[in-house]
Amino acid sequence: MAEFVTYVLYSKKFDKIYIGYTSSLIQRFSSHNHFAKKGFTIKYRPWKVILVEFNNTKADSIKREKFLKSGQGRSFIRREILPFYK
Repeated sequence: MAEFVTYVLYSKKFDKIYIGYTSSLIQRFSSHNHFAKKGFTIKYRPWKVILVEFNNTKADSIKREKFLKSGQGRSFIRREILPFYK
């Protein structure tokens, strides 16, 4: 069973992408959209989850997060994922 997820959030209002990983997506998403008091995500609310990838290990989630944060990964998100949410 996958314990960790890599996720991508999108703020349509600001056309911003946020990429992260967690072991508790629902809590993390609530934090990004409602409860956090500081950090990058509070400035660009509301967020929508546009991609979730399940991973077996924390290391796998971190590796995928790093790829998605790269130029190639961001290009993939904007080209393959975002057109379904605009």
